[in-house]
Amino acid sequence: MEKAIKTTNFNFSNLSNKYEGKVRDVYNFNDKLVMVVTDRISAFDYVLPKAIPFKGQILNQIAEKFLKMTEDIVPNWIDSTPDPNVTIGKKCDTFPVEMVIRGYLTGHAWREYKSGKRLICGIIMPEGMKEHDKFPNPIITPTTKAQVGHDEDITKDEIISTGLVSKNEYEKLEEYTYKIFQRGTEYAKSKNLLLVDTKYEFGKFDNKIILIDEIHTPDSSRYFYSDTYDKLQNSDQKQRQLSKEFVREWLIKNDFQGKDGQKIPEMNDEIIISISNRYIELYENIIGEKFIKRDTRNILDDIEKNINLAL
Repeated sequence: MEKAIKTTNFNFSNLSNKYEGKVRDVYNFNDKLVMVVTDRISAFDYVLPKAIPFKGQILNQIAEKFLKMTEDIVPNWIDSTPDPNVTIGKKCDTFPVEMVIRGYLTGHAWREYKSGKRLICGIIMPEGMKEHDKFPNPIITPTTKAQVGHDEDITKDEIISTGLVSKNEYEKLEEYTYKIFQRGTEYAKSKNLLLVDTKYEFGKFDNKIILIDEIHTPDSSRYFYSDTYDKLQNSDQKQRQLSKEFVREWLIKNDFQGKDGQKIPEMNDEIIISISNRYIELYENIIGEKFIKRDTRNILDDIEKNINLAL
């Protein structure tokens, strides 16, 4: 089986510190950061025990494409991508909220709706909807950015009144979120896809709002196939999804949803290869091009060399 990156431990000169996220290893320097997208995979806020070959490359390359596609709307943090798994960019002061935007009643919003709630993050959801129905207009349902544990729903009023983000800046984040989502929706349509929901993160650099992290990847977004959406929805059948929802479904089927006392199921070679193949399928559908696998034989050495050449 191909090698996968579970963790990195590079030593660079002038390195300030290293931060490990669920998927990304971030190397901080005084004036920039180096983001290495590993092959780790997370679900239900847990990092699963084994890494998925090519997953990091896929996420990094999709994010690069969409960040370049939206830089006329809002500037982004990318300076260069010197390696298929690496992005080097601006070191920003991060806004402490994630801007989640939903075009359809799916995922967390559906679970809230199904439980009887009609209010999510201060937004009223219409009566009489069923799972995967399209909202009359996209809704923004922000969350806190938790350092540990789960992100929590929060309202616009709470964000502003507690001083997490100023009113003027938050309304600018909303404006950018709607515009980027519209751009992603138009692109998805050209690929026979519907952009269902996604999340964006923003920071500030030189006192300007900057789009950071990744956008429109299968880890941060859901897609449906557009040509079968109406037929499946009208017949109350399950939508064909293009996201990592299949990983969550596999975990649920094996009695794991991140709850206390539950054990992550064994990830054998068969499930690892199948997840890798699904990510490749996601890439090829979203990007519309054949995925070119990088050489993984000396992957960590190659990444370190490419970063050093770029620094």
